[in-house]
Amino acid sequence: MRTTLTLDDDVAARLQRLRAPRGSQKQLINDLLRMGMDQLEQQPAADQAPFSTPTHRLGARVPSLDNVAEVLATAEAEDWR
Repeated sequence: MRTTLTLDDDVAARLQRLRAPRGSQKQLINDLLRMGMDQLEQQPAADQAPFSTPTHRLGARVPSLDNVAEVLATAEAEDWR
């Protein structure tokens, strides 16, 4: 398969340094991709814990943020109701 890759400058420089003792750029890129994919396949996706956000009690009732007048009245400690 033929494809075009756009490499960052630092990646291209490292690729050049690695390529010299190993031969063709094509072979080096294929070897590096195989190594990276092998490593990714060995790591189970379930290792990451699900992200959660801690909850906190806010005390008094917080008004609906959809009602701007109620939010402002509550923030200014007015008896809105």
